[in-house]
Amino acid sequence: MADIASRMNEYGRREVPFLFIVDFEGNKPFLSPIDQIDPDLILYYVDGFSNTKPFASSSEKKLEFKSIPVSWERYRKAFEHVRTHILHGNSFLLNLTMPSRVEMNLSLRDIFYLSQARYKLWFKGEFVVFSPETFIRIRGRKISAFPMKGTIDAKLPEAEQLLRNNAKELAEHYTIVDLIRNDLSMIAKNVRVDRFQFIDKINTNRKSLLQMSSEISGELPHDYKSRLGDMLLSMLPAGSISGAPKKKTLEIIREAESYDRGYYTGVFGYFDGKNLDSGVMIRFIEKTTDGLIYKSGGGLTSQSIPEEEYRELLDKIYIPL
Repeated sequence: MADIASRMNEYGRREVPFLFIVDFEGNKPFLSPIDQIDPDLILYYVDGFSNTKPFASSSEKKLEFKSIPVSWERYRKAFEHVRTHILHGNSFLLNLTMPSRVEMNLSLRDIFYLSQARYKLWFKGEFVVFSPETFIRIRGRKISAFPMKGTIDAKLPEAEQLLRNNAKELAEHYTIVDLIRNDLSMIAKNVRVDRFQFIDKINTNRKSLLQMSSEISGELPHDYKSRLGDMLLSMLPAGSISGAPKKKTLEIIREAESYDRGYYTGVFGYFDGKNLDSGVMIRFIEKTTDGLIYKSGGGLTSQSIPEEEYRELLDKIYIPL
């Protein structure tokens, strides 16, 4: 990671546009100047900034999508492991994820073009991401983060109020906002919460969901571009997909999940020479020797109910259309 940080610092200092991809554990980071990205190998879409080109594919077909979720027994065992640590005070918020099998009639590249999301990435035929969540955004010297915590079925009566007033979701949201505020305070001044608990609606191939986010911002130093890599990597992994306190929570995640997240819940984004935008790699399908795997999960607190958390994990197995 030190080499990647150093190269990002240099690109930032020289204002060289680049694309970066960092996996959850930081073991396989990718960094390349924008003008060296081969669209036959990597396709990206970062809130309007993209290297996409016209593509004739089977994406005109109607999507056929089937999920074979991770078993309740496996999830419940991991949940109880996490709950024990939470009750002992080792973690206050932990993002528990699991892999589920999916079957569909379209390719991962087709899904890149078909899906509707703020952040999309197709990487060498290995995985596709269609994420609604911003990691950090830099405009001028203003840095902003948009942690996303809280999901509900949009069709439920008074769904928005239910989400805003749910004690567990509110505790989870307060915790992640506090964590991200602390992360930003390490690299920026005048850190503040600009928007709290705003709601986005996401339409999927299965149902519509409401998701809750907040916006936190701060002011970067004048020379931040020459330290762009150091600042970015100091905030990883993202708080919304790890938990608090971060170091101990990451240890518990590795014990409980018993699988390799890989690039799932990492971050990717671009620097255009002046500004930076990036997303958290959630909503993720990976090609494996055992078929297609969809990785999903959610935040756990002391108030979490296993059946409800398992349902949220299943609700997040979708394609945004």
